[in-house]
Amino acid sequence: MATTLGTRLRAVTFVSGLAVLAMPALAQAPAPANGPGASPTMNSAPRQRAPMADPTKSEDVSKITGSAVYDSSDAKIGSVSTVLMQPQSKTIDRFVVRQGGVLGVGGRDVALPVDAFSWDAQKGGFKITKTADDLKSMPEWKSPELAQAPDHSTARPRSGM
Repeated sequence: MATTLGTRLRAVTFVSGLAVLAMPALAQAPAPANGPGASPTMNSAPRQRAPMADPTKSEDVSKITGSAVYDSSDAKIGSVSTVLMQPQSKTIDRFVVRQGGVLGVGGRDVALPVDAFSWDAQKGGFKITKTADDLKSMPEWKSPELAQAPDHSTARPRSGM
């Protein structure tokens, strides 16, 4: 009986090992219906994305931040980095467009009125009539927290250190 149990244990271990080795092959996608080696992107019609809903029509404005911004020639010129409201009326009146930069560092922010933006459902982003050069010539928007931060560049070093 000990021999039979040992043999079964080895058989189960062997079969389990084969299953683990076969998993990558089983996980591969099946061959395209158009024949072996055919590229599905070359032989099938391009998929159309469903139009995205306009985030300004929703009460949840968190979807606005991060939305792409395109100029009138459909070139991406930035993304919405901040949504600003008028404190007295508590209504959203401006979007801040971050232009340039890499991974959120080094970009330039410009505040534009909400009326300057129109939603393009096919692109899933906003369009404006301004160009990238127009934004570069506009005054840069600074976060109030950053604008009020003390400037330590002119501070004198403390004595005794």
